[in-house]
Amino acid sequence: MSQSLPLLPDSGPRLVGIARLAAHGESVRQGHEVEYFTLPVKSLLNRCDSRRQMPFTWTINPYRGCEFACKYCYARYTHEFMEIRNSIEFEQKIYAKQHAADLLRQELRRVKPGEEIALGTATDPYQPIEKKLEITRAILEEFSRHSGLQLGIVTKSAMIARDMDLLQEISRQNQVTVNFTVTTIDADLARILEPRAPRPDLRLGALRELRAAGIRAGVICAPVLPGITDAPRQLEAVVRAAAEAGASYIYGNPLFLKPCSAAVFLPFLKENFPQLVPEYETRFKDRAFLPAPYRKRISELFASLRVKYGFNQERWTKTPPQTNTGQQQLSLF
Repeated sequence: MSQSLPLLPDSGPRLVGIARLAAHGESVRQGHEVEYFTLPVKSLLNRCDSRRQMPFTWTINPYRGCEFACKYCYARYTHEFMEIRNSIEFEQKIYAKQHAADLLRQELRRVKPGEEIALGTATDPYQPIEKKLEITRAILEEFSRHSGLQLGIVTKSAMIARDMDLLQEISRQNQVTVNFTVTTIDADLARILEPRAPRPDLRLGALRELRAAGIRAGVICAPVLPGITDAPRQLEAVVRAAAEAGASYIYGNPLFLKPCSAAVFLPFLKENFPQLVPEYETRFKDRAFLPAPYRKRISELFASLRVKYGFNQERWTKTPPQTNTGQQQLSLF
């Protein structure tokens, strides 16, 4: 039975904006200590105002919060806009935006030629509830009615292959790119880092399907986690697997850790990688990013691996060579 989230007592702060809308959301489903709520929003298309240089102008997130529960997730802060301050609730209270396709139809006129739209930048558009609600599919149906747009999709889910027909239709008159996030191909390690996300091999299998259907798709290896996933042999394994799946491209970015994310990630480290805790606590005490020399080493390693496995800007063109790989771990700092 549907129910509303309890409102704050009269003595508490008055909720406004999206916090007020979230407080009135109706329950959609409960399970795995996760509950989904409806979110009656007035806008779906958001202009990107990040201080970091981003390759897109507009963002769309059909959901707020994400059931995949990735321990390193940077987007936990987005729940704070709804006055939800406990970082763990980002993966426990998830909001599904209502009337998304109708809103998009009204707002696409705001997009100018050459401005890219990114779908799924903060929360995965193909998390489990999408199978039931089909909000992302409805958004893609709306995109399929337009031409001249640039659309990028980010996901960890093989469910995207369900929408192959729409992706092909969109790509006929628009530019569409699908980005699969793969941080490791070690299924056991992925399970503790990304507890409820589909296995890496399933993501790569979906990538292979999309590429076979002519859809531009590649791999984002991000975040690269110091001391956990950053050994050259580990990163090479991801690049090799991406090439074998026919990825159009691959790139990687190191971890950045906002305070709201650290509240979840550091306890996770203490339980699973206690030897790394002192270095992480020192490094991320007063900043969110790893040092420039570390970022440079990661960038140079990916550049050399792209050459080794035959990547150019759009696709790999030859069978990856079989060579021995280094076993050393990159220095944390």
